[in-house]
Amino acid sequence: MRAAPTILHLDMDAFYASVEQASKPSLRGKAVIVGGLGPRGVVATASYEARRFGVHSAMPTAQARRLCPNGAYLIPRFTLYRQVSEVVMALLRELSPLVEPLSLDEAFVDLEAGGTAFDSASARATGERLRADIRAATGLSGSVGLAGSKMLAKVASEEAKPAGLLLIEPGTERELLAPMPVRTLPGVGPATGEHLRRAGITTVGELAEAGEDELVRMVGRAHGTGLYRMALGLDDRPVVAERDAKSVSVEDTFDVDLHDRVRIRGEVQRLADRCVQRLRGSGHSGRTIVLKVRRYDFSTLTRSETLRGPTDDPGVVREAAARLLEAVDTTGGVRLLGVGVSGLADYTQEDLFAQSLAAERDAEPGPGAEAETEAGTAGPEDGAAAPSGAGDPPAGPLAGPQEAPAERRWPAGSDVHHALYGAGWVQGSGVGRVTVRFEQPGSPPGRVRTFRVDDPELEPADPLPLPGEGAP
Repeated sequence: MRAAPTILHLDMDAFYASVEQASKPSLRGKAVIVGGLGPRGVVATASYEARRFGVHSAMPTAQARRLCPNGAYLIPRFTLYRQVSEVVMALLRELSPLVEPLSLDEAFVDLEAGGTAFDSASARATGERLRADIRAATGLSGSVGLAGSKMLAKVASEEAKPAGLLLIEPGTERELLAPMPVRTLPGVGPATGEHLRRAGITTVGELAEAGEDELVRMVGRAHGTGLYRMALGLDDRPVVAERDAKSVSVEDTFDVDLHDRVRIRGEVQRLADRCVQRLRGSGHSGRTIVLKVRRYDFSTLTRSETLRGPTDDPGVVREAAARLLEAVDTTGGVRLLGVGVSGLADYTQEDLFAQSLAAERDAEPGPGAEAETEAGTAGPEDGAAAPSGAGDPPAGPLAGPQEAPAERRWPAGSDVHHALYGAGWVQGSGVGRVTVRFEQPGSPPGRVRTFRVDDPELEPADPLPLPGEGAP
């Protein structure tokens, strides 16, 4: 514990939804829900306007639609979120060499290590300047917590939301924490919270009064000791600048269970390619290829294969994933597929035999090769489970040799470009039509036009960068 509040915690406000509102001028000040749009979709983030209706993250999208039927429901655009996150994290690294990112929109900063704060006044000034710099660079707001420990800084940023700053003076921790619900503390989930409630403990103050021995008796030594220390506001964990990744993975949940073996094989190949893109983006290679299959009955199977050396070659990863799939029974249907790489290294020692074999197989299409053409679908790029329908435009059924080409699909929120009207985003699609609003970051709200889904002048596009506050 420090004698000065020089640990800063930044948490961007409703990050995904706020980026969408900044990117799509017509949605500013309106209810925006980002997540999976299909029957099995889950809310990733809801804007504060949507939260007034009771919508929150991890809620099924179907339930959110009942609570907020007039909200804008959009797929996540992780490419853009990562770009904005990089701008924010660069501002944090200007404050200190010790920056510990927790996610795209959240990080701890050791201000003392950077010489930017040494007491309450300088810490507060640094926090306010950071909030202003983030607003100027991205047009977005973030909440800042300042305290003498990581736990308290995170509690402070949560209390400061939205768009605020809270500094906890050393020595006032117990007074501040006492009336807060026990769920405020890290590691107290629904099960532990309910167990404590049944024992008559609902606030942090009551947790501290219970004493360490009683908490150990209730929840075990490791958890009980930790809970008691947190209830007293004690936390001596340092800010760690480097958090080594242990694995890289991607996965997709499908709106309808997949039964066609060819389609399943094609999805695994596509996921393998996406996984390698993330692997290369992180500057790593890996030795162990992992396949995850969740079947129709929710049973989850994991299969892995360890190569002779680390690789970031897409052909090698595709081949390994395909071999792993052959050992899995998918006849009852598949609701989720995932491909990952673990045993990471920052160098590549190619398995030349495997790479050569993969190249030969790619060059010699076998039976049904036409039916295995890849098509992009939804999914996040952060290694977490994908909300169904999230990410890039989802694939239609893979066309067999005798079938007509699959109809192009345009998920709500995806970026497009029209040869005549320019950049825009999809408001919705159905019955062979797609509705597009033509606007871009920094522009006034744009006009809406409708096209056939196969209009040759309409194409998917990359997200446009956000302008800073006041940028043209």
